[in-house]
Amino acid sequence: MRMIVFFDLPTTTKAERRAYTLFHRFLLNDGYDMIQYSVYGRILNGRDAEEKHMQRLMIQLPPEGSVRVITVTEKQYAGTKLLVGKPRFQEKQVNANQMLLF
Repeated sequence: MRMIVFFDLPTTTKAERRAYTLFHRFLLNDGYDMIQYSVYGRILNGRDAEEKHMQRLMIQLPPEGSVRVITVTEKQYAGTKLLVGKPRFQEKQVNANQMLLF
């Protein structure tokens, strides 16, 4: 499974920029990879991991802005089509066939 986080956060004031930076760093430190600007995803090992990471995400939410989450299966995620641009390094190196399950 993959958890995908989409967000739009205000950055007009110093406090808003700080909240953005803290949320962005949390995502990177928690194992999320940037798919696009303000779109991050991570691989999960089932529903228990989904609940765990959802709780971790809820604790780190910034006070303002819009944050959305969707969870999709690897098969659904593999159906993603890149219309313009090139795949990122992580997308080339890791696919569903290479994922290890514990």
